[in-house]
Amino acid sequence: MSRIVRTLLLFLISLIFLFPMLWVLLSALKPQSELFTFPLTFLPAHPTLDNFATAFKSGDFFLYFGNSVFVTVVATLLTVVINVMAGYALSKYYFKGRDFIFYAMIGTLMIPLQAIMVPIFLLLKSMGLLNSLWGIIIPPAASPTGVFLARQYIQTIPNSFIEAARMDGGGEFLIFRRVIVPLATPIIATIAIFSFMWRWNDFLWPFIVITERKNMTLQLALANFVGQFQVNWASLLAMTVVTMIPMVIVFLALQRYFVTGLTAGGVKA
Repeated sequence: MSRIVRTLLLFLISLIFLFPMLWVLLSALKPQSELFTFPLTFLPAHPTLDNFATAFKSGDFFLYFGNSVFVTVVATLLTVVINVMAGYALSKYYFKGRDFIFYAMIGTLMIPLQAIMVPIFLLLKSMGLLNSLWGIIIPPAASPTGVFLARQYIQTIPNSFIEAARMDGGGEFLIFRRVIVPLATPIIATIAIFSFMWRWNDFLWPFIVITERKNMTLQLALANFVGQFQVNWASLLAMTVVTMIPMVIVFLALQRYFVTGLTAGGVKA
C-alpha cells in the first residue's frame, strides 16, 4: 500500500508540473474565439490545426527554426567539449594555481549577466560578430556550472584507469577520448541537457546581438506575435508548442543519464 500511495503521489505531482504544458497544448488546438470564452474550458470544444498553419505562414518559420537548431546544436557541442576538457584538467592534472583557477571560475557565478552585458557587446562589435549567429554561440560557450559539474564527476573516476592507460603508451588526448569520455557519459548528458534547454530558450542575449530578421531565432520570432495593440494568442500558442517539442525529445532521450550525472557531479571533492 505504501508503494501505491507513493506512486499516486508522484503521479499527482507530475501532473501539477505538466499542467502548464498541457494547457498550452490544448489551447493551441482551440480557435481564437474559444480562448476567451467564459467560463474557461480545459478541453477544446472544436479542435483545429489552423493555428499551426497560420503560424507557419505568417513568417519565415523554417528559417527561424533552422537558426535555432544551428545555434543550439553548435553551442551545445562547444559547451560540452570545453566544459568536460576543463573539468578533466582541473580534476586530474596537478599544477600551480589549479585550485585558484577553479574557485575564481566558480566565483563568476555571482556576477549577473547584466553586469557584463555591455563589455561583451563591445567585444563582439570589435570582432565583427554582431548580427551573427556566432555572436550568440561563442560568448557563453564555457559555463562555470558545466565546469563545476564535470570536475566533480571526473574526480570520482579512479586515477588507476588513467595511470594504466599511460603505462600502455596512451597519449593524453587518447586517454581523454577513450577513458574519460566513456566513463563521463552521465555528466556529459547532463551538461548537454542544460545547455540545450538554455540555448533553445534564450531570448535576452539573441535579442541584444541580432537585429536582422534573417538571423532571428524562434524565441525572437515568438516576440513578433505580440503587437503594439493586440496579440495573436492562437498563433503564439501554436508556435510555443512547436518550440517545446525539441526540448522534450532531448530530455527523454538523455533522461536515463540525467539523474546519475547530476547527483555524482554534486559530490564534494
